[in-house]
Parts: sequence; structure tokens; C-alpha cells
Amino acid sequence: MNSQKAQQNDLEEIKVNVKLKLAAAWTSFMFLYIYIDYFHLYMPGSVEDLVSGKVFEFEITQTFLLVVLASVTIPALMIFLSVVLLAKFSRWTNIIVATIYIPYTLFNLAGEAWLHMIFGAAIEVVLLLFVIWYALMWPKQ
Repeated sequence: MNSQKAQQNDLEEIKVNVKLKLAAAWTSFMFLYIYIDYFHLYMPGSVEDLVSGKVFEFEITQTFLLVVLASVTIPALMIFLSVVLLAKFSRWTNIIVATIYIPYTLFNLAGEAWLHMIFGAAIEVVLLLFVIWYALMWPKQ
């Protein structure tokens, strides 16, 4: 009787495809990536620096903005690519891109890093480690 009641209370566990896990991790990464930059605007002097044409030590130019857009475009595309690429290509693409983005994420802490930036970067790195882990542990047929 108790086992029957326990079975009634068990929640259904659906096996989620690794491609969806990867896309979900990249999506979470992107939300943090964008919000950390957004919250940076609330830091004293940030808006003034932007108006004067500087970000950290860098002058805002077309090239700078293209590089920044590329750095955001790659993980955004990984959401899509994780789902649509063939498994063997998706696996290696996720491993390579996540591995590159870990030091890149930590580099973004250079200069004045507030607690929200450190916290966000730590979570981003954990998500990237999950991407690498899921891709490495991709089930074989």
C-alpha cells in the first residue's frame, strides 16, 4: 500500500535531450551576459564614460563595437547551433566555444569588478563548465 502511494506521488521525469540541455545552458549564459553589462550602466561614471566615448580603457569605435557584437553573437548563436548541428559537430563546437569563453569571461572582470560582476562571472563559468560536461558526456547510440 505504501509503495502504491509513493508511486502516485512520484513526479514524471522526462529525459531531456543533450541538445536542449546545451541550448538551455547557453540561454542562461546569455541572460547573465547581457544583464551584467546592463547593470554595469548603474555603476557611477559608466554613463559618463560612454558619452565621452570610452569603455574601460578602450575608445568606442566601429571596430570596438563590431568586436563587442561578435563576442555577444557567438554565444547567442550557440543556442541555435546546439540544437541544429549534427551531434558530432555540436559536441565539439560546444566544447571549443565554451572553453574559449571561460577565460574571456574572467578577462571581463579586469579593471573595476563589483560584486555583481564577480557573482555573474562565477555563474557564467559554471554554466560554461556544464556545457563542456554535457558535450563530453554526450550519450552514444
